[in-house]
Amino acid sequence: MSAAKELVDKAIAENNVVVFSKGYCPYCRRTKATLADITDDVKVYELDEREDGSAIQAYLKELNGQGTVPHVYIHQQFIGGNSDLQAIPKAELEKRIKA
Repeated sequence: MSAAKELVDKAIAENNVVVFSKGYCPYCRRTKATLADITDDVKVYELDEREDGSAIQAYLKELNGQGTVPHVYIHQQFIGGNSDLQAIPKAELEKRIKA
């Protein structure tokens, strides 16, 4: 098993909310701000600041077919990217995160 696969699988399994992000990405910033309004319990991996960032991103694409960031997971469920997250009403998002 590759180190990137192991890191991603463990991150998704062990955290309620996980975001795979890039620091310079405006969609990632919006996603992180939206989630920060609801909970402090968000684990963020900045792929552009990691040696293994491209390997992680390649595995995420393999995992769910999405090649872009952000990748958002809530309780082990893949939500999608920023537009997918923003499409969920805030009350529904709060319910999902606090579930």
